[in-house]
Formats: sequence, C-alpha cells, structure tokens
Amino acid sequence: MILFPAIDLIDKKAVRLYKGDYDQMTVYSEHPEEIALDFKACGATAIHLVDLEGARDGTTPNLETILKIKKMSGLFVEVGGGIRSMEVIDRYLSNGIDRVILGTSAINDPELLETSLKKYGEKIAVGVDIKDGMVAIKGWKEKSTVDAFTFMEKLEKLGVKTVIATDISKDGAMKGTNLLLYKELSERFNIQITASGGVSSLDDVKQLKAMNMYGAIIGKAYYIKAIDLKEAMEVCNDN
Repeated sequence: MILFPAIDLIDKKAVRLYKGDYDQMTVYSEHPEEIALDFKACGATAIHLVDLEGARDGTTPNLETILKIKKMSGLFVEVGGGIRSMEVIDRYLSNGIDRVILGTSAINDPELLETSLKKYGEKIAVGVDIKDGMVAIKGWKEKSTVDAFTFMEKLEKLGVKTVIATDISKDGAMKGTNLLLYKELSERFNIQITASGGVSSLDDVKQLKAMNMYGAIIGKAYYIKAIDLKEAMEVCNDN
C-alpha cells in the first residue's frame, strides 16, 4: 500500500481544515516544502497535495508552491483542488506533476473527464468526496444529487484507474477511518482506491493495508503526531 502524506495549501501555507470547514483552519507551516522534505526523510515516496483555494474558487493560486514542493522533494506528487479545465490539467502535467485529481469537474463536466482521460490516461485520478452517501463538490461546500456508488460505476466504465475516496464526516476528526466503506468499495470496483479521511492511527494503516487498498492518505494525524510517519511507512513496506 502506498502512503500519501498530505499537504493542504492556502495562501502558500500548509494548513488543515476540520471536516472541510474553511472557518476552522489551522496553519501548520509557512514553508510547506520543508514538510515535504520531512515526508521524504521518513521514507515516503509520494505526496498528496490539495490547493484548498483552488477547490473553493476553481483557480490555481498555489501552483508555484506546488511546483517548488515537487522540485525540492523529487517525490511522486498528485494534486487536487480547482482542476476544472484542460488548460489547468496541461499546466500541472507539463510542469512535472505526476497525477492530477478531478473532483467537482468530474461531476459537472463529464466531457472534460473523458477528454483528459484520452489524453493522459492514468495521470488522471478522480476524487470522490462522500457526504451522506452522495458526492460532495466545490471544496465540500455543496452536496450533489449523485450517489457515490453509482458515480464509481460510471468512473470504472470510463477507464479511470485511480480514485481518492474521502468520507467527509471522518476528515480531520481523529476518530478513525471508515473501514466498512473502503472494504465495500474495494470489493465492488476494479479501481485503485486511496482511502482518505480519518486515518488517525497506526491501526488504521494496518487494517487498510490488510484490505489490499492501493493507498491511504495521512493528514492531520501526521501534524499532531498521532501517527509516526516513519513507523507507518514501515508498516506499508512490510511484506
């Protein structure tokens, strides 16, 4: 299982939101590239980056910071947040970002999803953010009318290789991840699924790995030292 420690960006700073609430924000560092280097020192091979301003506004205000993190760390970098046009997709991927994650646009602009998949294949992932069984959009501000499982079926048919599935109710709450949800998703779909939201202990990491999940994202648990990233990496690498 690949562990993706996460950096969420607002105003070029590393931050965390509580359950996606922009009014409940904690700033962890004004130099997110230093956090990325610590990820690398702990043995991480990949980073999950989210431009939270982009997710909210559909822009790329943290592009420069994201490219700096990629250049300084040399790690596999996937980016989500505000990726709603081919121009933005091209900008990230032509600058060396390894994978981009479509969220809102995958729901609202099916043509963009299909076009980008044809052009970039497995470099296009989809973020399925789940709230009460439905897909949430626009930085989790809105709940769509699309059922999460129905949407996953559609993504599988389109040939999407990787999905980042987030249970919003668990995100940042430090009460464990939704193991039942990820078990059901992994059993029903032939897609690489990354578990996101609420991965808050080494036991969560062990249980997700035991399910043969493709990946897991660690966010707040790293920042408040609830999970030792080096130990978590050892769990993931242990055959």
